Amino acid sequence: MTSGTPSVSFEFFPPKTEKMEQSLWQAIQRLAPLGPSFVSVTYGAGGSTRERTHNTVTRIQKETGIPAAAHFTCVGATREEIDAIARTYWDAGIRHLVALRGDPPETAGGG
Repeated sequence: MTSGTPSVSFEFFPPKTEKMEQSLWQAIQRLAPLGPSFVSVTYGAGGSTRERTHNTVTRIQKETGIPAAAHFTCVGATREEIDAIARTYWDAGIRHLVALRGDPPETAGGG
């Protein structure tokens, strides 16, 4: 990339259904020729999409060669849990993570 050339990236949500997955892959195929610097895949509140995020980000990188970054939320996780998640991505060939604090869990007292 030369100076003055714009750099683009795209962010995707992990698909919840087979139909959404087909739609995602159609979008990726249409956007790939734009040569994004990277793409990222979001992470649901409280880690609700952890497995889908992992599967999506690894598939994107493996099948397209586009560098892919996985979001993950750190709130409420121990250091050991965060290390284990990072190792799982590393072992899958993912070298970019978007570590987010995330929303704190709701407390019984509404605090």
